[in-house]
Amino acid sequence: MNSLELLKIDLKGLVDEETSLAFDLDDTYFEALDGAEVKKGSLHVSVSIRKATGFFELNFHTTGTVVVPCDRCLDDMDQPVETSNRLIVKLGSEYSEEDDIIVVPEDEGILDTSWIIYEFVALVIPIRHVHAPGKCNPAMTKALEELSADRSSDEESSQAVDPRWEKLKNLKM
Repeated sequence: MNSLELLKIDLKGLVDEETSLAFDLDDTYFEALDGAEVKKGSLHVSVSIRKATGFFELNFHTTGTVVVPCDRCLDDMDQPVETSNRLIVKLGSEYSEEDDIIVVPEDEGILDTSWIIYEFVALVIPIRHVHAPGKCNPAMTKALEELSADRSSDEESSQAVDPRWEKLKNLKM
């Protein structure tokens, strides 16, 4: 049985009104999913399921770290994540997703949470992720500084060469 099979919840098999589940996910989980955002990590996911009349309320709490590339030096870095999410699941005729409501086919009654958990984690990763100051790859930092200096000197020389820009600036005032 692969690691993703453990994340399938048999909703029809739940007998208690309240059920708690916990999952510890590692690199094998991310490899099995093969998502674009995250390839490695270590997560602890706790799920509390409340069975109500006509629906199931699932509350996910996920903590841990994921490995993402640094936007500055492109080396891998650990990004801490923590998220709490709520999901409503109903049994119906066919599978569908709309906002925070998922309809699972009643004849199956199984909810696969593997991709749902991945999406919850991917959504809390900051848009910009960089190492703490001084932790980036020194070789890449040096190369970026050199390229940045070359680019700024090119801009300065191009401004000095073309006097038309100065005349346009005078029109603005």
